[in-house]
Parts: sequence; C-alpha cells; structure tokens
Amino acid sequence: MKKILVATEKPFAKAAIDQIRPIVEGAGYAFALLEKYTDKAELLDAVKDASAMIVRSDKVTREVIEAAPELKIVVRAGAGYDNLDLEACTEKGVVAMNTPGQNSNAVGELVLGMMVFMARNSYNGTAGTELRGKKLGIHAYGNVGQYVAKIAQGFGMEVYAFDPFVEKATIEAAGITALDTVEDLYRTCDYISLHIPANQHTKQSINYALLSSMPKGGTLVNTARKEVIHEEELMKVMADRPDFTYISDIAPDCKADIEAKFEGRFFFTPKKMGAQTAEANINAGVAGANQIIGFLEKGDETFRVNK
Repeated sequence: MKKILVATEKPFAKAAIDQIRPIVEGAGYAFALLEKYTDKAELLDAVKDASAMIVRSDKVTREVIEAAPELKIVVRAGAGYDNLDLEACTEKGVVAMNTPGQNSNAVGELVLGMMVFMARNSYNGTAGTELRGKKLGIHAYGNVGQYVAKIAQGFGMEVYAFDPFVEKATIEAAGITALDTVEDLYRTCDYISLHIPANQHTKQSINYALLSSMPKGGTLVNTARKEVIHEEELMKVMADRPDFTYISDIAPDCKADIEAKFEGRFFFTPKKMGAQTAEANINAGVAGANQIIGFLEKGDETFRVNK
C-alpha cells in the first residue's frame, strides 16, 4: 500500500490531522505522521518508503529527495515553497506543489493588525494616527495581496497596487489603482505591503532607492521573506529617515542593530505568524491532502511549481 507522509517539525493542529487522515485512508492509502522531529535522520528514515509527502516549513533538500526512492509528489502546505529543492525534485521526477490561497486571509488580517498596532504607537498610551484616508501600496497582487487590499478598503484606505504579471483591468475592477512601475508605488504610498516571492530576481530588491522615496511617515510591512530586503540599505534608510517604520512577520538578520538604534520604529513577530490561525492550519493541510490524491489518482498537476 502506498504511504502518504505528513512530516512537520512544527505540527498541524489536531483538527487538521483529524481531517487529513480520513482523506488519505478513504482513498486507500496508508497514512503516516512525523511530528516535532529534532533530528534530520528521523525525516530521512520516514521518507524512505513514502509515495507522497506534506510538509509545512520543513526543508525538503536534495538529501531528503534522494532518501525517498518511492516519492512521487511533495506538497508544501502554504504559499511559499522556497523550502523545497525544486531542482532536485525535477531531477528525481518528483512533482512539487504548494497550496496557494489557503493562508491568504490569515496573512491579510495580520498585515492590518500590525499596521494598526504601529499606527497607535504600540498602544503605549500616546496619541497615534489612523489608517483611514492613508494610501496603501500592494507590492504583488496575488492571493494575499488581494485579501490585504480588501481588508484595507474596509478601513477606508486608498489602495494602490503594482504587479507586472496581473492585468491592470483586473486590479482596477476591485476598486484599486494600478500603477505602472514599482517606483511609482513606493513614492505614492504611506504604507507598502510586501508580497513578492524570494527568488534570484527579487532577493535584496527592496533597497534604499525605493524605501527612501516613500512619503514622510512611510511604513514598510513585510509578510513575504526577509531575503527580499536589502538589510544594509534598510538600516541606512532608518538612519536617514527618523520618520520611517519597518514592520515584519520575520525578524531580519540585522534585528539586534535595529533594536539598539531605532526604538519605537519597528515591530517583528517572535516567529513567522502569517499562517498561524486555526483556520489556515486546517485549510492548507486539507488542501495538500486533496491535491496529493488528485495527482496520484488522476494526474492533476494544477498547483505544480517545478518543471
């Protein structure tokens, strides 16, 4: 019997597993669960006879792929998939997928929650500012960006977006102003919500030129990846612009320097929290299980991310 493995160092909620298991077993496959493992050897042993695997932020490296000769598909339960070695997957004939959209509302709510927190001076008792009437720029109008835009409109914000891969008509149909360049987005908006992936084209692309062009009181909100920020140039902006604020769902490598020099002008979650809701946890895991069954039974590759 083919085995479908759920391998998560950071476990799914029990409610998610309680829904994933019957999907797997109901389709006639064996269900295996590896949680809270502390040694890579445990993962390597668990994958040796797995036909399919669901992971969260777990690293599926070349070593893991090569230890799994029966593996046909690996699904990252979430949108980002930079923890999967796509080249190794392709070489070994393994289909790699993500589960786009399942965490989007959770991330969207976090973005606005962090923005309110900082706009009100971390609730320290002093007078802050309001989001209503401020300009929010969505940098990459994908699943998460769309949710952020929708929630921000409910706050009464003016929403702008830049995404070279989305038609302007699609963006503007949602009541959002589509801008032609990324430079236009940053120089126009009081807040920027960042949703670009981390790849060879985007790493360190959020730099001094973009950030320093933001209006007075500019705030960057990053729920994407820390690698897309040019941290040395971020530090320069924060030094040159006492009005600039940085909010991130993942602490930068220069966290200690920012904490030492720019008190009150930053907020970092203690760990990546965008998808950390009960609903998102269940949605992504269940979607991963259904995608695996769809692929094994029907060859459905809808959410494939490797070649």
